[in-house]
Amino acid sequence: MVSARGNDARGGIGQGGVDGDGVVRAAGGVVVRPAHGAGVEVLVVHRPKYDDWSLPKGKLDPGETEAACARREVWEETGLRCSLGRELATVEYHDRFGRPKTVRYWEMQVEGGTFEPNREVDEIRWLPPDEAASLLTYPRDGEVVAAALG
Repeated sequence: MVSARGNDARGGIGQGGVDGDGVVRAAGGVVVRPAHGAGVEVLVVHRPKYDDWSLPKGKLDPGETEAACARREVWEETGLRCSLGRELATVEYHDRFGRPKTVRYWEMQVEGGTFEPNREVDEIRWLPPDEAASLLTYPRDGEVVAAALG
């Protein structure tokens, strides 16, 4: 489920990004850059552990806000330092262990950095929004891109 509402970090985040209500809390970004010619390109990442294409995201650390988590996770996964733009959708679903999970997303712009393959992400692609949405493994990620850049 994709919704436009978000929740502020309320503290109490424990190991694995789980809050006091048992919800896994995560954040990430729809990283965009100007395309050659017109429009924008969206960054998508390949995660070898899951063999999927996703938006860069990850779980909150204890005491971390969702906005800080989004910037940190994008940097850790892609090597790109990004600034936050407008807040996008919050996605709610159950993770592979059946736990409820929420992921807050922001539009992000690259400030610097260079991608190097790592254990979490072995490949990135910059694609037009419609191609990015088609490549993403999970329809909910494609919905976030479509809602952000539709």
